[in-house]
Amino acid sequence: MRVITQLATGGPEVLELGEAEIPDPLPTEIRVRVGAAGVNPVDWKTRAGGGVAAVLGPPPFTVGWDVAGTVDAVGRGVTRFAVGDAVFGMPWFPRQAGAYAEFVTAPSRHFAHRPAGQSEVEAAGLSLAGLTAWQCLVDIAAVQPGQRVLVHAAGGGVGHLAVQIAKARGAYVVGTASASKHNLLHDLGIDEAVDYRTEEFEKVVEPVDLVLDLIGGDVATRSLDVLHPEGRLICLPSAAAADALAAAAERGLRATAMLCE
Repeated sequence: MRVITQLATGGPEVLELGEAEIPDPLPTEIRVRVGAAGVNPVDWKTRAGGGVAAVLGPPPFTVGWDVAGTVDAVGRGVTRFAVGDAVFGMPWFPRQAGAYAEFVTAPSRHFAHRPAGQSEVEAAGLSLAGLTAWQCLVDIAAVQPGQRVLVHAAGGGVGHLAVQIAKARGAYVVGTASASKHNLLHDLGIDEAVDYRTEEFEKVVEPVDLVLDLIGGDVATRSLDVLHPEGRLICLPSAAAADALAAAAERGLRATAMLCE
């Protein structure tokens, strides 16, 4: 099968077309014929030697985790899927999944059925971003009906999914995004959209119960000004995330940092 591999770390130029044996699924595994593979920040960070490169070890390796395709073969003990099923998932992360290839094998529990009406391309970009948003809002924050949630970068990959998850859980959702993305956000159900380019959100947003900061920098620290005293700030790591966490602690606010490469 064809794979996109690399013999060294670096920029896009290190990626090259290679060949590998088509893998056979082990017991409880399925083999997926890849229709589309997602590209996330962790991919290019790992390609360049950061991200989870330490987990993968030295090149050669094949990056890529988000994947969508069709079940091509099943190993012994698999009951959830059959050959021909449309699936998507994020197998093996942070171990090597090798999604930039024609075939991928992984435990069946690493995949889900692709919903009818959703394309392979759409599904391939869903897993990592969707899981990040879900972990922030559901697993950590346990967003409840009636709470006010502020999502920064609400029009981005994680942000636009976070908006939908928060709305589905009954929250009042405010989001910062450029004006060009406001129509999309309103279509997704957002209650308030703030153009960060023309307005300082901390001056126009009423106090909220939760801030999901997907930007970092001074945005994280400024977000403390719109939090209720018992509110929570969740920020994905950046160079300034530690400063925001320290400032939150000084104010007696709850804050959480998530590792999301």
